[in-house]
Amino acid sequence: MSKNQELGITESKEHNTGEWYAEVVQKAGLANYAPEGMSGFIITRPRGYALWESIQQNLDAKFKKTGVQNAYFPLFIPESYLEREKDIVEGFDPEVAWVTHGGHDELEERLAVRPTSESIIAPYMAQWVRSHRDLPLRVNQWASVVRWEATDTKPFFRTKEFLWQEGHTAHETHDDAWEETITRLDQYQSMYEDLLAIPVLRGQKPDHDKFPGAHTTTTVEALMPDGKSVQAGTSHHLGTSFAEAFDITYSDEDDEIQAAHTTSWGLSWRSLGALIMTHSDDQGLVLPPTIAPEQVVIVPIWQEDTQEEVLSYAEGVKKELEDAGIRVELDAREQHNPGFKFNEWELKGVPVRFEIGPYEVADEEITVVHRPDGESTKEDRDGIAEAVIDHFDEVYAKLYATAEENLAENVREADSREEILGTIGQHGGYVKTPWCGDESCEDVIKEPLSAEIVMCPFDDDEALDDDAVCSICGEQATQTAYFAKNY
Repeated sequence: MSKNQELGITESKEHNTGEWYAEVVQKAGLANYAPEGMSGFIITRPRGYALWESIQQNLDAKFKKTGVQNAYFPLFIPESYLEREKDIVEGFDPEVAWVTHGGHDELEERLAVRPTSESIIAPYMAQWVRSHRDLPLRVNQWASVVRWEATDTKPFFRTKEFLWQEGHTAHETHDDAWEETITRLDQYQSMYEDLLAIPVLRGQKPDHDKFPGAHTTTTVEALMPDGKSVQAGTSHHLGTSFAEAFDITYSDEDDEIQAAHTTSWGLSWRSLGALIMTHSDDQGLVLPPTIAPEQVVIVPIWQEDTQEEVLSYAEGVKKELEDAGIRVELDAREQHNPGFKFNEWELKGVPVRFEIGPYEVADEEITVVHRPDGESTKEDRDGIAEAVIDHFDEVYAKLYATAEENLAENVREADSREEILGTIGQHGGYVKTPWCGDESCEDVIKEPLSAEIVMCPFDDDEALDDDAVCSICGEQATQTAYFAKNY
């Protein structure tokens, strides 16, 4: 097998999406599967972790501008702490990994490997809050969690251990906590749309699918090209249930003791799965310039008698781009020909390629190629650092437009159980329909098709007609529901 064949993607995104996705993740150098005996875990390679760091940096800056401070809490949670919030235990018990021994000694109390951190963070928030002057309190941690799901590994989408951030806040009033909840939802939406070039839908989860113990769970949902939805980030208004369980109270201005209203909100490296799945193609990974570890790769093309002048010209271009803060790689390897380099950098997802040969040197030009569609143009050498920014904008716009078109074309309406099942079965995507709010009306869709309600729009976004009835049972509709299969 030739080197190019080894590098290339052999599966089809359209016809073998799961196999194609796994191949892109591995061949683009993002992750490997963990050793045998560790099913459900992955090794994140530097290139994959660099993408996660970009998401961290984007969100961390947003959080800190809105009063959040980072902290860190233990990986292990005493069982007695978990049990103080019964809904947490009931919601996560099937997925909790337990530590029972330290060395050779059996522990007096089992320790949970954190599935989420409300039950370890809330007791300390209770210590830190005494007065209304201590509010709002906002902390966030970047960490990993473990949920022992019995599912096949899909790197970044579905793993037993995954990286995420989880924010936790306490407020004086219900409305203050709701404003916080929506602020974080807005920031998640902005990250997807402005960093990852992925449009999202936003709304709330049905009551039966909200975070255990929460008053309201809000979500942003991203539609993948295979017609499945990704829960892209969630923000929870917890009401006073956690405050009452963990004694997060404060004295108000009248010295009366009040329970705080709390929130929690999180986004995981599932966002990387959405990024890879949304934009990549049968040639490999495709990345927006906003997040790509290398925004530009320069591929010099020379013969023996032109090598020196071509490399000198290319190095000058590289320096100008670096001085302008652009992430650039000059691929001057002599053991590989230009065609091999084109294929390799396309596989790795670099959004813009510069091709520089003797003709470009003679004409003081650069050939600029866009990764998503291979569009090729000529740019003057003079002012190339400024010109390439326009190319970044063009590439981003192409990626966003394709994802936006996929979303727009795959939101369909239905007014009966049969139509919901038939539409999702044939087309995938979202089916939008009036719903009565009864979980049993979701079950009759979930059982035969593994599709469920992934999101209900906020009332202000999509108000129902007064006479709307549930598409499944015919009773009065209370919400609009979006059904879909999901990751």
